[in-house]
Amino acid sequence: MSKDVHFYDPAKGHGLSHDPFKAIVAPRVIGWISSRDASGRTNLAPYSFFGAFATFPPIIGFCSEGFKDSIANIEATREFVWNLTSKSLVEPMNQTSAPVSHEVDEFELAGLTKAPGVNVDVPHVAESPASLECKLLQIVRLQDLDGKPMDNWLALGQVVGVHIRREYLREDGRFDTAKAHPVMRAGYLGDYAEIGPMFDLRRPKG
Repeated sequence: MSKDVHFYDPAKGHGLSHDPFKAIVAPRVIGWISSRDASGRTNLAPYSFFGAFATFPPIIGFCSEGFKDSIANIEATREFVWNLTSKSLVEPMNQTSAPVSHEVDEFELAGLTKAPGVNVDVPHVAESPASLECKLLQIVRLQDLDGKPMDNWLALGQVVGVHIRREYLREDGRFDTAKAHPVMRAGYLGDYAEIGPMFDLRRPKG
């Protein structure tokens, strides 16, 4: 191994002052998930592990470290909504990460407006530039190499409705990502990132 490279086996420890994993796999779009339980109580919470996995049909997913309210709600109602976290919504988003009891409505806690769903019975954040309504496809409990179940739960949903605030649609019909100013998780505790300058790069023609 080159002396210029720090290598480690995660099972044996990283040997650094802080675990670099989340700082390496960064930035990551925030999974700001709204859900509703079987009794109609709403929940809104941000998740660090989030991504898009397919286009036709569109599929997104997030993973919860621990069987939290969002996973329990989605398992019960089979619906959820992802809300884009813009720079202007960072503080309210952070407030919804507070460890509060199940009865607390994070929309009210963070002073956010509930907008009703169209194809799901789950509200979304009205202030968000864009929101994706989803129907649950599956919840997967992750396992390690030994087949041991982990306390990590991956929820995958098919997008069945898309809300876009018109101010973020350009004249050419494109969603203006730069104007939406998404904020992402970027590593260690408290590290966030803004989207930087964008550039155009096309695939080679085959």
